[in-house]
Amino acid sequence: MPELGLNTISFAGRAAASTQFKTLYSEGMALVEETASYLDGNGRAASKVLPRMASVLYAAESMRLTTRLMQMASWLLLQRAVNNGEMTREQVLAEKSKVRLDSFNVDRNAPGWNDLPESFRDLIERSLRLQNRVALLDREIYRAPEAAIVPDNENGVQAQINLLQTAFAGN
Repeated sequence: MPELGLNTISFAGRAAASTQFKTLYSEGMALVEETASYLDGNGRAASKVLPRMASVLYAAESMRLTTRLMQMASWLLLQRAVNNGEMTREQVLAEKSKVRLDSFNVDRNAPGWNDLPESFRDLIERSLRLQNRVALLDREIYRAPEAAIVPDNENGVQAQINLLQTAFAGN
């Protein structure tokens, strides 16, 4: 009997070059554009009339939001480049080490949070959900091969189903 996990199909690797990736890519780039438009337009106007605490929080969160989106966009562009054969996996590995997909803490209980414009808070929440999807796909695509082996006490099929549900979950 072959060792469990050695012949496991990498759904994440296939998903990275699939229609689902294209959808994730489109969502990510659309969110970058929507956020830039908001911050330069309605967000700028809304931030000028915020109470002091909310104004300081808005400035900090807008920087975090922008950074989060730029990191995700960088990852998405790198993945698209490898999918299109423009870069090798090794080149992408070297470049993606500069990309941070870890979470930036958002304190929804911070003073002024509830005073932030609802549309701004929505952009933050959507960016966090997208970041989680990208980070999950990144871990699955680029983890070490030995990490792909399913432990004897784990159901391999259920693990793949959980991965698929998380990776391709909608907003």
